[in-house]
Amino acid sequence: MKISVTFRNADEAEDWQRGYAEEKLKKLKKYIDDPVDARVILSVEKFRNTAEINLSSNGLSVNGKEEEKDMHMAIDNAIEKIERQLKKHKERIRDLKTNAARGGDAGFDAQPEEGEENPDLKVVETRQIVLEPMSIDDAVLKMETTKNHFVVYRDSLTENVNVIYRRDDGKFVLLETSR
Repeated sequence: MKISVTFRNADEAEDWQRGYAEEKLKKLKKYIDDPVDARVILSVEKFRNTAEINLSSNGLSVNGKEEEKDMHMAIDNAIEKIERQLKKHKERIRDLKTNAARGGDAGFDAQPEEGEENPDLKVVETRQIVLEPMSIDDAVLKMETTKNHFVVYRDSLTENVNVIYRRDDGKFVLLETSR
């Protein structure tokens, strides 16, 4: 592990701060196997002590920045933040390897069980709507009066679920479903 420590706005660069930061960074070696470049920037502004730590290794870049009243606390908190990121990264790699070993596709995670949330799920909101029976003209009128981007409705003639939405040019597109 190659460690460089830089002091900013410090009247005197104290060796204990350099040694303390290097000692704490060596504890992170258990999470990273590859050669690592570590850049530590310690700065003091009035009563604010800031520790910024950047680790980079073969495409992996982990950053942690903390500001505290005491330099020891700032370094400790920045190291803890980086340690959490490294644990999370190592866990993701382990999950990918176990999925590949099981014969599953590494790009897809197993479906979560009921009650368990999937953190990679990209659905941010779920809404339930009541399908109102209406004609195409009524759906267009509803879009124009409510300024919605689309309307989901039940066609009053065919009883099928339809979606109508407005294109960028102002014209409407009708999506019809069939049973």
